[in-house]
Amino acid sequence: MALKVARRGQIPPFIVMDVMRAAAERAAAGKDVIHLEVGQPSTGAPQGVIRAAHAALDAQPLGYTLAFGNEPLRQRIATHYKERYGVTVPAERIAVTVGSSGAFLLGFLAAFEPGDRVGIAAPGYPCYRHILTALNVESVTIPIDASTGFKLTVEALNGIENLDGLIVASPSNPTGGVLSAVEMKALIAWCKQRGVRLVSDEIYHGITYGTAATTAADAPEVITINSFSKYFSMTGWRLGWMVLPPDLSRPVEVLAQNMFISPPTLAQVAGLAAFDCKDELDANVARYARNRAILLNELPGAGFDHFAPADGAFYVYTDVSRYTNDAEAFCRRLLAETGVACTPGVDFDPIEGRRFMRLAYPGTEAEMVEAAKRLKAWKK
Repeated sequence: MALKVARRGQIPPFIVMDVMRAAAERAAAGKDVIHLEVGQPSTGAPQGVIRAAHAALDAQPLGYTLAFGNEPLRQRIATHYKERYGVTVPAERIAVTVGSSGAFLLGFLAAFEPGDRVGIAAPGYPCYRHILTALNVESVTIPIDASTGFKLTVEALNGIENLDGLIVASPSNPTGGVLSAVEMKALIAWCKQRGVRLVSDEIYHGITYGTAATTAADAPEVITINSFSKYFSMTGWRLGWMVLPPDLSRPVEVLAQNMFISPPTLAQVAGLAAFDCKDELDANVARYARNRAILLNELPGAGFDHFAPADGAFYVYTDVSRYTNDAEAFCRRLLAETGVACTPGVDFDPIEGRRFMRLAYPGTEAEMVEAAKRLKAWKK
């Protein structure tokens, strides 16, 4: 007799990870790959982080910390909000987590009951939807498109009722949309007036082109989530944080105690040093800006001339409907025939995403130039 398999594990895959596997298989077969599929910096952690990690390995036992992380790091994150945004956030409201993924899981568990309804923009980060599905929370799709600059705004919420929660990302994945301060405040007010719990995903803060992103951390009822993975270039260290509303602090703490015990201690010690590496990190962002310029200039020559504004993060979300209505098949062919790995839009929007493709550009300038060259030759 077959043993029971819980339904909560029967959720859609994170398709970009499948694309990564296909790209790895191609590389293992001795063929070249240009990685435009994965949203992670191609650079490692900054040198100050590496030095701090080496020193900690030599000098510390690296045991557990408190569930919310060590106090020096929490205090430094609080200082970061004051320095970058002019916002005062008490360290007591800050929880260090196992990446932003751990923060989403803890936040969703603490804020939402099974059967609740949480609004999510489409296109948007697929793991919101998948985590909520695993927790038996209904995700309510809110379509966004070029009419709002691919941003989740109050206008996009017209007609959406009976929400218990709303997730907003700025800068967003996959479109790179950045909310203005006015737009962010309007969303916060909309949620507060209706008793809707807002979750603000800010993991791409620090990576914008022209206009700085606005934080929601000064609104005490909002769950604000950030990460060391993107701007701080520490993806594999699995370190993130949350700014918690006071009413969720203890619920999240006991969940974290039982699920994770604590975030990785070595990553916490190293992460503390990341805030002193601004010059190196800003140089990474300057490279992303050059890569962005290359793609935005060259993609139209390959027939990809309709894309989201890409004002932040390191993605171009482009319309491929002149070539296909099946972005998954299109990306498979693209990888097989050119070696350029991209992510189909259905990862981010199960309906309209079949007409879109995401290109990630945190790699080298030479890779962007070569990718554009291959795309142009492929579509001739």
